[in-house]
Amino acid sequence: MLLALLAVQQESHGGGGPLSPDPGLMIWTVFIFLLLLFVLKRFAWPALLGAVEAREKALEAQLAEAERNRAESAALLAEHKKLMAEARSQAHTLLAEARTLAEKERALALEKTKQEQQELLARARREIEAERDRAVAELRREAVDISIAAASKLIGARLDSETDRKLVAEYLATLDTRN
Repeated sequence: MLLALLAVQQESHGGGGPLSPDPGLMIWTVFIFLLLLFVLKRFAWPALLGAVEAREKALEAQLAEAERNRAESAALLAEHKKLMAEARSQAHTLLAEARTLAEKERALALEKTKQEQQELLARARREIEAERDRAVAELRREAVDISIAAASKLIGARLDSETDRKLVAEYLATLDTRN
């Protein structure tokens, strides 16, 4: 090796171009490369491989966590959809019940209104009949008074007694029963 070293030294002084091969320089380059390779393999590669493996494990853990989160999100979404469907169903049920109740209330109010209308109509008929009876009675009294007045003029004497009035009223009542 010493000889090779001396030969390398002489040739480096003897000159060649920058692209000419120099065996001594090649030996030292190979030696340094192997030494560096040994040092890196001994000290740097385990640390680098450990860091890469730690990174790989961290990525696998993140992927597993993401998968768990995705599964949990899917379960929550399914539950949310189920709750929304139940809420819609309950809303439809409540609306149907409200419509039914409103329809019943409307029917009840309509029935009550009809009853009140019939009662008002019956009361109006009773009042009309009572008023008619009063008018007929008033008309009869006037007819009796007119009849008595006419009879007095015919007879020449005034008939004013209560029995005469009663007699005419009975006669008019018999006329009503004939009609």
